[in-house]
Amino acid sequence: MKLVVITGVSGAGKTTVKSALEDLGFYCVDNLPMALLPKFIELLALREEVTRAGLVVDARSGDFLTDTSRVLADLRSAGHSIDVLFLDAPDEMILRRFSETRRRHPLLGKDIRADIEAERTRLVNLRAEATTVIDTGELNVHGLRAIVLGRYGRAEGNLAVTVMSFGFKYGLPTESDIVLDVRFLPNPFFVSSLTALSGEAEAVRAYVMESQETQLFLEKAEELLTLCVAAFEREGKTYATIAIGCTGGRHRSVVIANELGQRLRAFAVEVKHRDIARGRPSIEGQK
Repeated sequence: MKLVVITGVSGAGKTTVKSALEDLGFYCVDNLPMALLPKFIELLALREEVTRAGLVVDARSGDFLTDTSRVLADLRSAGHSIDVLFLDAPDEMILRRFSETRRRHPLLGKDIRADIEAERTRLVNLRAEATTVIDTGELNVHGLRAIVLGRYGRAEGNLAVTVMSFGFKYGLPTESDIVLDVRFLPNPFFVSSLTALSGEAEAVRAYVMESQETQLFLEKAEELLTLCVAAFEREGKTYATIAIGCTGGRHRSVVIANELGQRLRAFAVEVKHRDIARGRPSIEGQK
């Protein structure tokens, strides 16, 4: 079993780390007493699909922390890979974060500074066991998440990119992150031999692609989207939808979505056509 023990002072980002590990496929549990950790791993071993787990352990465990060193040593002796990730931050930053979120410190004392000091004392043993220490004082949520994804390995294709064609006459896709309007491109709808076809037909594709405007648009769009998708990955996004719209969602947007899907194949891309089956569009309102 690959186990990551997520620990550290309250307000330093344990919840962010736990969420990032879950997105990488780790089975995560919050606030399990250390004494129960061997039994926890034993139960997980019964599920063949679970090979990596994350466990949040902090000052809430109280006296259960006294066995930390022994429990971890026993698990390592049994052949398990144990990584203790300790999150820390300056006291002033912790104070600011609690003030901004209006949360109470988990030790529930009357003086938050005293609670922070008491918490650090409780965590001395865990800090000593740390294989990785991250100071989150200058990190935001996205920065911390990026460090976790980089250290514990993003699953291939973890960012699911969808390139979706649609018709503006039916409304914008609510899930879209980026919307590109291709209604300025030559419209096959007004070519009698192409009207009844969709953008999946080679004749329609050839008509749209022969335009110099189409070629220039695709060149610029590929450059923009490659930049954006790479940035989405660094930020830790899980899903990204690129919406390509024309009037009815049957011709131009379908051709362009298919083409961009090919050009972005370095990423995990799925191409969808939301409105292609809505039937032959009417002339009214076409541009």
